[in-house]
Amino acid sequence: MSSLRPAVEDYLRMRRALGYKLDREGTLLPRFVDFIAGRDEQHVSVDAALAWATLPASSAMLWSSRLRVARGFATYMHAIDPVNELISVDLLPSQARRGTPYLYSPEQIDALMHAAGTLRTPLRVATMQTLLGLLAVTGMRIGEAIGLDLDDFDAHDGFLVVRGAKFGKSRELALHPSTVEAVQRYLRRPDRPAPAKETKALMLTSVGTRLGTKDVQRTFVTLRRRAGIRADAMSRQPRLHDIRHSFTVSTVLDVYKSGKDPGNTLALLATYLGHVNPASTYWYLSAAPELMQQAADQLERHTEQR
Repeated sequence: MSSLRPAVEDYLRMRRALGYKLDREGTLLPRFVDFIAGRDEQHVSVDAALAWATLPASSAMLWSSRLRVARGFATYMHAIDPVNELISVDLLPSQARRGTPYLYSPEQIDALMHAAGTLRTPLRVATMQTLLGLLAVTGMRIGEAIGLDLDDFDAHDGFLVVRGAKFGKSRELALHPSTVEAVQRYLRRPDRPAPAKETKALMLTSVGTRLGTKDVQRTFVTLRRRAGIRADAMSRQPRLHDIRHSFTVSTVLDVYKSGKDPGNTLALLATYLGHVNPASTYWYLSAAPELMQQAADQLERHTEQR
């Protein structure tokens, strides 16, 4: 066994305690340190990292991904003992680019809700409309919405609890009274089935089980087509996840239009969305021309007042 193996375990344990899952790192790092041991070396070096990262792979992107994993561990080891070399971010930079998200207008959200009304059964209509409505007004991830349990909905105080979300973080999402009323109507439906054994889900299928991500995604593609929503020249095919982007952009646009300080809102919004790093929230905003125009207008007004 490599002498670096205990250090890998310590590194993973430390980062997981901070909320990172590190499934990929948990698989790759033991291979990396075994590769180092196979070279009869005891420390992390740039040469070893590059040699390991560029082992035969299906694509050059995997090389970059491997080196990124090695880089994080190398930084940790360098802090313990500087004999371990740091790995520059300029080596094997990732060529991947995030696709431009599709931003839904309020009218398109309404069209999706209307399209959901064409589904086969009244319960499925109500379930998809409730799901789409919650995504639109909270910006939740689809997995978070599907994962909601009955106990996560507080009708009295008007909020949802998102538990065990990305990075293991839980958070409370305040709801407008109209949203609370809509969820209550869904829960009071006479055709709501009895939950299957050990199912506590807020939203159910016709047989009382929790919704499945793949089934919801397939249904959304059908609804998107029926609503006549197609990709524009600047974005990829509209996705269900893009409703989250749309929520984020519209929230900040409202702040700009109200004349309030968007900086204060961004910190709150990052927490509301469940982002560990505010940079993730900024990415959601950077692809919106309307938002960039608002920022430019505000900068121009500030410059004129000086």
